[in-house]
Amino acid sequence: MKLARSSRRSNKFGRHTARSVVTVLASLAACIVGIAGLAANQRPGAPTVQIVAVDGVINAGMAHRVRRAVEEAHANGASVVLLDIKTNGGAVDDANDIKDALRTSGLTTIAFVSDRAWSAGALISLACDKIYMAPGSSIGAAEPVLITVGSTQPAGEKAISAVRAEFESLAEAHHRDPHIAAAMVDPSLDLPGIKPKGKLLTLSAKDAVDRKFVDGLAETQVAALELAGVRGARLLTTEPTLGERIAQFVTDPIVSGILLTIGFLGLFIEMQTLHLVAGLIGVAALALFFGGHIIAGASNWVILALFALGVLALLFELHILPGHGISGLIGSLLILASIVLAFGAAFWLQGVIYTFVALAVAIVIFLIALRWLPQSAFVRRLAFASAQSVGSGYVASQSFDHLVGKHGVAQTYLRPAGVAVIDGIRYQVQTPGDFIPAQTRIVVTRVEGATIFVAREG
Repeated sequence: MKLARSSRRSNKFGRHTARSVVTVLASLAACIVGIAGLAANQRPGAPTVQIVAVDGVINAGMAHRVRRAVEEAHANGASVVLLDIKTNGGAVDDANDIKDALRTSGLTTIAFVSDRAWSAGALISLACDKIYMAPGSSIGAAEPVLITVGSTQPAGEKAISAVRAEFESLAEAHHRDPHIAAAMVDPSLDLPGIKPKGKLLTLSAKDAVDRKFVDGLAETQVAALELAGVRGARLLTTEPTLGERIAQFVTDPIVSGILLTIGFLGLFIEMQTLHLVAGLIGVAALALFFGGHIIAGASNWVILALFALGVLALLFELHILPGHGISGLIGSLLILASIVLAFGAAFWLQGVIYTFVALAVAIVIFLIALRWLPQSAFVRRLAFASAQSVGSGYVASQSFDHLVGKHGVAQTYLRPAGVAVIDGIRYQVQTPGDFIPAQTRIVVTRVEGATIFVAREG
């Protein structure tokens, strides 16, 4: 009996061992097949593809990202750049920068329209060697418009003609129908069976393929590459840096205008209150404005130096030689010029509009704040506004009436407040509004409570 049980256990153990061996061998075979497949897909000499997302607004920040992707493609030995396009459009000049970067790259360029390629996005797509669209995506609606503060309006005939010619040229260069490309830009064109006159053309993915305007439908980036004949490629992605994300946000004209308004307002309040907080906020807003435009490539350190020179001229006016106005005027002009130039040479007119609108809005808000804040309920709750009379037991800490008619010397600049030395004692004094340089002889004209008013001697 014992022998029989041992035999059964031995047989059972043998069956388990055999099953385990088969399992291990099957796993090894699967691993070998997988490794072989991976080696086949990414064998030595397989093409390398650099992928970059073209999403959000097309502006200087996006142009900087695409240029960097082309540089990375060359550094990584890539032969193909794939643009994953999902954008409602943006600035034509920045789209042209992207187009130029792609056309001069010496690389095969593929556009994969994963959602929409409208306006400037359509131009970028047409600049690529191949275009593939995901089901449900669309391309077109590229009429140029002028962006003004708070609104947009169609551009003039000259701008439409220029952009239309650009679309037609790109379509012809890649063997696409130039009439369809032109209809995306010019609503005056009449294409029977495609679009009526007075409407812009936007094609769905299916329509674009049916009219042979794009090269095919693809669900994914890899599918688009395979349709283009690029198989087993090593895929590298150009991720947007934090600086590029900030630049893309800041270089939006509306955001730039808001930052300028905050910057101007902060400086105005700082000059009035000297509490440092408003000044820091204003400087931070202007630093973000200039930093974003420098990263995007629209501005440079020369323009930033021009701004710094303007600030120094203003400080000279306020602290070194106040009152004459020349350095203040020069400083103001330098600051305004640097801000306008920071928008980029192609957008100087837009820069002028947004700069002066931001300046006007900041002045209006500043004047309203000066008038309203002292009377607001919130400020009155913070301030001690009750009268302090002698009958109620209040007495002034010190009377300065004896100083009326006394002579002294301004120890600091009086703008209009400052410090003066009278009879060898330092006093906080104030002029009626005049600026008096340091070391100027002064005379006390009147005293109101604890405020000592002075004027130039003689």
